[in-house]
Amino acid sequence: MIRYDLRCEKGHEFDGWFRSSEGFETLRSAGQVACTLCGSTVVEKVLMAPGIATSRSKPSGDLHTARNPEEAALDKLRRHIEENSDYVGMSFAAEARAIHEGDAPARAIHGEAKLEDARSLIEDGIPVAPLPFRSRQRAN
Repeated sequence: MIRYDLRCEKGHEFDGWFRSSEGFETLRSAGQVACTLCGSTVVEKVLMAPGIATSRSKPSGDLHTARNPEEAALDKLRRHIEENSDYVGMSFAAEARAIHEGDAPARAIHGEAKLEDARSLIEDGIPVAPLPFRSRQRAN
């Protein structure tokens, strides 16, 4: 894996991890690399200093530490959702439909759904919304 510092056309800087340099270029060409702040897909790599470990180097933190207010807000949202709803995994669509139709007890849930299942829920008037993150409870 390789990490690149990236910048969108509006000057927002963020980073991304890619399998290889070619993988980055393929995803960028397909419009699959987007700014984490504005969603722009006009993205370029920016000059970055290599991470060289020295005996005086301090740990740079981990990937679960928020680096800016936006990441902190997403982390707060994730914690709130995970603490106040039931994780139902890939049975989200079926469970949401059962709750909506009164066949299951009403409660807040979160999980995963295939795109066509989520679309069907929305078309049937069942209130659902995508989350801007993957659940940490997700089975690998």
